[in-house]
Amino acid sequence: MTTEVAGKKKGITQLRVGRLTKAHGLKGAIKLELFTDEPDRRFVPGASFSLQVPTDSAWHGKNLELQELRWYNGHPVGFFVGVSDRTAAEGLAKAILWVDSNDAEELEDDAWYDHQLVGLDVRRDGISVGHVIRVEHLPAQDLLVVKTADAEVLVPLVKAIVPDVDLEAGFVSVTPPNGLFEELDDTQAAGKVPAAGSANAADAE
Repeated sequence: MTTEVAGKKKGITQLRVGRLTKAHGLKGAIKLELFTDEPDRRFVPGASFSLQVPTDSAWHGKNLELQELRWYNGHPVGFFVGVSDRTAAEGLAKAILWVDSNDAEELEDDAWYDHQLVGLDVRRDGISVGHVIRVEHLPAQDLLVVKTADAEVLVPLVKAIVPDVDLEAGFVSVTPPNGLFEELDDTQAAGKVPAAGSANAADAE
């Protein structure tokens, strides 16, 4: 499952490919957290990224061009055009890097964009237990946030727990460990709760 995430900006679908974490050294270098399995393709000299930063940032509404990506002790560090000292680098800390999806490769069979998953019905043993309202992206793994009748449940987006994602039929199947949906065991697992309606993933933000 890809860690690249789709978003929409002014009608253009984009992919989140990285995050700037903190300044490295005194010459404007910035440590990176990568959200792509292909850093050698995404982070090449001349690559341009849209920036997700606070509206009061001097970089708001601007793009950032990569000069070079280096690796220090196994960690990626980027050098960018116009970022020549530590002060400038610190001003970009926590910025999210996006690229237009027109530049993106086709996703693998077991990889999906956020907007494809949001709104899907969630079924356990063929019985609806809720629907996906968003996707959380953590360093260790991605999580589906599932809205049930009376709670939000975090479901790890891994094959062992989410064995089937059927975009055409509009649902995901889950085989959660004991306790994850324990409040549903006596009702929904017995088929007493009506199926939750699923939204059209194409209409989800």
